Amino acid sequence: MTAPLSHDQGPSEPALLTTTIGANLAATVAAHGSLDAMVDVTSGRRWTYDELHADVRRLAAGLLRAGLRPGDRVGIWAPNCPEWTLTQYATAEIGVILVTVNPAYRVHELEFVLNQAGIRMVVAASAFKTSDYAAMIAEVAPRCEALTDVVIIGGDRWAALAEGERDDEAVAAVASGLDAHDPVNLQYTSGTTGFPKGATLSHSNILNNGYFVGELCGYTCADRVCIPVPFYHCFGMVMGNLACTTHGSAMVIPAPGFDPAATLEAVQSQRCTSLYGVPTMFIAELALPGFDDYDLSSLRTGIMAGSPCPEQVMRTVMDTMGMDEVSIAYGMTETSPVSLQTRSDDSLQRRVATVGRVGPHLEVKVVDPVTGDTVPRGEVGELCTRGYSVMLGYWNQPEKTAEALDAERWMHTGDLATMDADGYVSITGRIKDLVIRGGENVYPREVEEFLYTHPDILDAQVIGVPDAKFGEELMAWVQLREGAVELTAQALREFCAGKLAHYKVPRYVHVVDEFPMTVTGKVRKVEMREVSTGLLGLG
Repeated sequence: MTAPLSHDQGPSEPALLTTTIGANLAATVAAHGSLDAMVDVTSGRRWTYDELHADVRRLAAGLLRAGLRPGDRVGIWAPNCPEWTLTQYATAEIGVILVTVNPAYRVHELEFVLNQAGIRMVVAASAFKTSDYAAMIAEVAPRCEALTDVVIIGGDRWAALAEGERDDEAVAAVASGLDAHDPVNLQYTSGTTGFPKGATLSHSNILNNGYFVGELCGYTCADRVCIPVPFYHCFGMVMGNLACTTHGSAMVIPAPGFDPAATLEAVQSQRCTSLYGVPTMFIAELALPGFDDYDLSSLRTGIMAGSPCPEQVMRTVMDTMGMDEVSIAYGMTETSPVSLQTRSDDSLQRRVATVGRVGPHLEVKVVDPVTGDTVPRGEVGELCTRGYSVMLGYWNQPEKTAEALDAERWMHTGDLATMDADGYVSITGRIKDLVIRGGENVYPREVEEFLYTHPDILDAQVIGVPDAKFGEELMAWVQLREGAVELTAQALREFCAGKLAHYKVPRYVHVVDEFPMTVTGKVRKVEMREVSTGLLGLG
């Protein structure tokens, strides 16, 4: 009997949303106008849904008066703040494509995105941390042909756009000509190698993804979601903001950038029911010296996503933060982002050890990376996804689009995965992260999960480094718990002996305070390999 293949299709209920983001927001406002929509903990400002809608419409009218029209691109370059969210929804109201610019970019990357997307207006914070956004924009503006308008949040130009007269008639006239399948957002991928690519996402892409993520978290108008993840990324603006506004839930902004103490204070003071984060964020929160002093009793759920979620961290979050219904979500920018998600009624083992099952109205399959054939269940292959969430393409890059999207519109993720008999998917690593040591395939994720059981290890990342004999050898970068003694390679090998196959035991150990990260919390293993090669003299 032939083993079933690794292919699964999500449920067809609830139905897909068929409206634009603006029309959906209006429906939520009609149902929940007096409830909290957005709370900015840092400034103490808050909006009901009625107030949010009024400010969104006012800004949309201002953008129209500035000459923007459907299809024009507006860049936003700022940390998390209410103005970011107002810009997100105001541009969607009038069909302007919002280009989310990574807050960590410098001049070179900024200039590339402004030109590649043909951005007409950029809305930016004046500065944040070590980034002088205003100065960098001034430097590159003369070299950006399409750029005609620079708006600094809090400045006179912002006030003119955001505090002018409402013109609901003009906004409605433009909105009536929009289609749910129009592009509304350009999300530039992390660009950990080469220049970033602009994933072009429609109203339908991101509105539905936010809606279904919220559905699987059980959101209602009673929920208050703490969003410390960046808005510029799908985790913040789709899984966060759009999941809230499709359900009448409150968006809580704990701080402009991630701060573990500010995050837990926001949960406590705003009685948040849901908390988001990448694994490193939860690890930082759990490690706070005064963690036990925070009242987190309002939490029931949340999402851990953005990078592989260590099983031990997930268990600790459930046990100590009261997030009994916490969900793991898997996705990528090009799929708006979520394709797979655990459900609150899944078994504990499946909720901590898998990324769940395929979401509504989506398909996933696991294929042989070489032949493209769907592999039997239980075998490792490349994860692919298809359905409403798949991007329209990379902005003005048809060749790159064709590399990622095949003729049948399957998005090839580059992630290695297995699917079990019930459709639950486990991510085993990135194709490019696979280490081949002496002919043996080693999946770093498996070794990392084991290293988390070491009593002194707080976090671990495993990479391959060049080796004359075996082709590649394993190296572990580790963060140690406070008070732990120095960990040597020999001590780690002794810990692994008899528990891991010999070829999976790291030969080298490098103790660090932090890992090189993208702003979205993804570990930059490419950079780790480069640094390690130099440290070990293996160049």
